[in-house]
This record gives sequence, structure tokens and C-alpha cells, in this order.
Amino acid sequence: MPKKKSNYRKDANSIIVRVKEPDELLSFLFKAMPTRSRNSVKSILGRGQVMIDDAIEKQFNYKLKPGQTVTILKNKAAIKQDALIGVQILYEDDDILVINKEAGLLSIATEKEKRHTALHQLMKYVKRENPDNRIFIVHRLDKDTSGIMLFAKSNDVKRKLQDNWKTMVKERTYAALVEGKVSKKEGYITSWLRETKTHIMYSSQTPNDGLLAKTRYKFIQGNADFSLLEVNLETGRKNQIRVHMQDLGHPVVGDKKYGSKERNAIGRLGLHAKVLAFHHPATNKLMTFKADVPASFIKKSK
Repeated sequence: MPKKKSNYRKDANSIIVRVKEPDELLSFLFKAMPTRSRNSVKSILGRGQVMIDDAIEKQFNYKLKPGQTVTILKNKAAIKQDALIGVQILYEDDDILVINKEAGLLSIATEKEKRHTALHQLMKYVKRENPDNRIFIVHRLDKDTSGIMLFAKSNDVKRKLQDNWKTMVKERTYAALVEGKVSKKEGYITSWLRETKTHIMYSSQTPNDGLLAKTRYKFIQGNADFSLLEVNLETGRKNQIRVHMQDLGHPVVGDKKYGSKERNAIGRLGLHAKVLAFHHPATNKLMTFKADVPASFIKKSK
């Protein structure tokens, strides 16, 4: 007789069980952990080691529905170990959350990737404290750009930040590793940005032919092959720095989309959001967050 296929799987830190039929949580857990004593199962539930989909649940009579996923964490430490990949939380309060995002991680979901994003991970993170908690995206970084991102904990805070972005945000500074030796020590680039049907941004010098974009840059260090620039955004347009560096004749390293020939020089895009300064939406206090420039940027430009 063939062995019946199990509806759950195990990994190093957890047991993951798919709900097949309506049940109460405690009853479900007794069946999922038949070798555990009833008191042990109750303790696991009470310690917050049980998650329904993306949120911790402690109510023994929680009504489970078919299709839900129950994750039983083997110990409390597994909650933090599982929590965030490619995300470092720099600051958190009742209104906002500030992170340092690694290169390679999407800010938000796409058609191809729904779960491995900064937003999805942070949503899971805040729901572990309270299933009603939510996170709202305020601005984005490209997948291959690392650095500081700001999130809101309510829709009202999100709206306030977005509607007053120009007055509330006091500094957005990036580190850009670009191709070639930039001869001019400082520069100011302005253009109107437009987007093609294939989602490529490009510059126009015709007034009002697109969205006005303004970028300042300062040369930090460089050699014959690479230059490290400090870049300040006066406007926040899609792919603004990448397009303006291409206009300058020094595309961002690894940026095949906008003219880079050095695709594997550092194994990533040479763009990093290193400073974000803004007035707190509730207290109006000026807050400044910094993320160190990646070592590969500094090494390549010496």
C-alpha cells in the first residue's frame, strides 16, 4: 500500500503545515505534533511560536480555514532568524520604519516576484507583534540599488510624507561608482525625463518635454577606470541618477540598461543611497540616517 503523502514539511527551525479543512488552532496543533504532550503544545502556542500565514497567533480557538499555512517555530529565536533577509532596520517607532536595503532585493512586488521583497518582509515583521499592523511604502529603490529606505506604519503617515515630500525631505545623497575618470570636480545636470514603451527613461532638453529632473554631483576619488561620486537629488524621478550619469558620459557601473560596459566590475549596480534626512511626520524633528558606502565602491575607485 503506498505511503500517504504528508501535508506538512519540516526545516531547521520550523514545521510548516497546510490547512486542509476547517479546525480550531489548538486542535489542529495537537494533530500536527502528535509526539508532543498537550501541555507542551499549549506552551508553544502561548509563547508566540505559531504563525498563521504571516502573523503570530496565540488564540487557542482561532478558526482555521482551508488553504491557510500554519508555521510552528521550534523556538522563539527562530522568529528573529527567519525575519529579515537583505534588510537591516535602522530605526522604528509608532509612525515610521527606516531600513538599509541590500542590492538585489526588490522594494515591492512585481509580476514575477511577490514575496522576496523589502515590503513583504517588513509586513510580516510588524504583523508578528500584532496581526492588524501594516507597513506602507513611501518611496522606492531599484532592485540593484542598496541603501536607505523609509516606510510608514499607517496610510495617513504615508500620505503626509508623499504629499509633502519636497518640504519634509532635506537630503537624499547617493554614492555612485561610474565608469571612467570624471574630470569635472562638481557638476549640475538638468533635463526633462521621458519613458519609452519599453520602460527605458531618457533625457530631453526641450522645456516641459517630460518631468524636470535635477541632479548635483561631486567627485570623491577615482582612477583611469572608475570614479566615485557623491550625488544629491533635487528631484526624485525614476532612474534619474542612472540616466544623468549616462548623459554625463560616465554610466553607473553594472548598469547595462543605461550604457555600462563594466557589467561585472563589482558584481552589482554601482549605486547606493547613503543619506536620507527628513522631518519626522509626527514630531517634525529633523532625522538623518546614513548607510556606509559599500567597500567595493571605494576599492575600485582608488
